[in-house]
Amino acid sequence: ASIMLGVTAAQASSSTILTAGIAGLAAGALSMAAGEYVSVSSQKDSELADIDIERRSLAANPEAELEELTNIYIERGLKPKLAREVAQELHDHDAEAAHLRDELGIYDFGGANPLQASIASAVSFSLGAAVPIVAALIAPSHMESWTIVIFAIIALGISGATGAYLGGGN
Repeated sequence: ASIMLGVTAAQASSSTILTAGIAGLAAGALSMAAGEYVSVSSQKDSELADIDIERRSLAANPEAELEELTNIYIERGLKPKLAREVAQELHDHDAEAAHLRDELGIYDFGGANPLQASIASAVSFSLGAAVPIVAALIAPSHMESWTIVIFAIIALGISGATGAYLGGGN
């Protein structure tokens, strides 16, 4: 919307305004996809490195790792004896999962999918960027700016309300 409004302010033709909107959509979607891919890939690489470090530590120092898990549960409010019993049970059942979850905060051992995240980001951006393009397509030429602004505000309101509803907020 901002790009299209800027081009509109320069007294450009309707086709130039639409071209700017489509170019902004393409550039923004690609930028968002690339950024999301890099971000999720970096996070996944970091988590995999942490998992590898924890695996090596569990193999080399199982008793120290058990003590570390016990201390985590004590810090969370369990009495030392109970904390040791819980740590021992979880350690015996699946030490790696217990340490990843309670020590590192890694709950999803499959990791995020960078490609899926980048596609979702590109699609989301494209849907939002399509709103001012549609507005420009249906607006009379003397009302393009106002139509773009009104459509953008309505879309933002709908998006915000939907997000709040889905998130359980006001």
